[in-house]
Amino acid sequence: MPTLAQMLAASDNDHTDLTAAFTARTGLGWHDPTPAAMAAGTVLSVVIPAHNNAYSLPVVLDALAKQDTSGTVQVIVIDDASTDDTPAIIRLHPAVDTAYRLPVQVGGATARNVGTHLADADTIVHLDADMVLTAHALADIAVRAHPSLVQVGFRHNIAYQPGRYLRAEVPDGEPDLHADHRVRWTPPVGKPMFYTGDVYHQPMDLRPLDDTHDFVDLGHGARYFDWDLPRMVVTALVAMPRAAVTHVGGFDPGWTAAGWGAEDTHLGATLIAAGCKITPLRQLRAWHIDAPDAAIQWRAKLASVPARIAYYRHLLGEPAPAQREADLASRAQALLAHAEVLR
Repeated sequence: MPTLAQMLAASDNDHTDLTAAFTARTGLGWHDPTPAAMAAGTVLSVVIPAHNNAYSLPVVLDALAKQDTSGTVQVIVIDDASTDDTPAIIRLHPAVDTAYRLPVQVGGATARNVGTHLADADTIVHLDADMVLTAHALADIAVRAHPSLVQVGFRHNIAYQPGRYLRAEVPDGEPDLHADHRVRWTPPVGKPMFYTGDVYHQPMDLRPLDDTHDFVDLGHGARYFDWDLPRMVVTALVAMPRAAVTHVGGFDPGWTAAGWGAEDTHLGATLIAAGCKITPLRQLRAWHIDAPDAAIQWRAKLASVPARIAYYRHLLGEPAPAQREADLASRAQALLAHAEVLR
């Protein structure tokens, strides 16, 4: 049985026939914002894992409530044993359709698996609890959904600025596409990269999205400096076909609550191996609200990255996961049996 790494090497990422067919069918450019009416008849499930996100979650849910779409949207929030006001926010906000509180922290990957199990739609939107969507975002995703496409969105980091009732303030207008490292990347000089170990000795101003022709050139396991195709799948904002996610078993159960990083990269790799193409939507952007103690959190997160990448490398040498729908369902049901219903 081929390993996941071997399957990646055998998989192209030529999504141009699918994107061109969409434009020919609708008259809308792949990267154009989508009129609300075009989403009529579509259904999306938005899955949000939350752990101590009281500082950001209200405006995230507000943005979901204000989406300019004629489609149906199911919002699922899985509270990962928060100790702040996050559960109360989830329980009271009208944008939330389904929500559970897990009694013990399991980590974002496992919380997302629970949400995936609860999802009704054929397309799942993974959204972090600190990502504030633009009004056209869900219409953009819904009309482009396809059983073989993973739709990648982008983020623009902003500092937490408390406004009235300590609600995070969000800028007007559209987030800057080039604020995302996958679009414009300036690697540090003289420091080993996490994934490849490469060291760059001169300053560089790189354009991963443009230089890889919307990730097409990253097929067959190709690299762009420290980037490869699985790394472009960032679950802060990404849409996936639910059938493909359940087929690979969702996020691997080895991703625990301890540490940060690589779990979404591995899921991206498994979806590529299962036949999905990874395509960006340049208009699909969100404001990413940094935590009030962002500097402290980032130091802790970065310290855990090497061990997480080592586990990812181990998984690349394992057989590509397939036909794991029952396993995902069983793991999710076991957690839900002890969870508190919030909505």
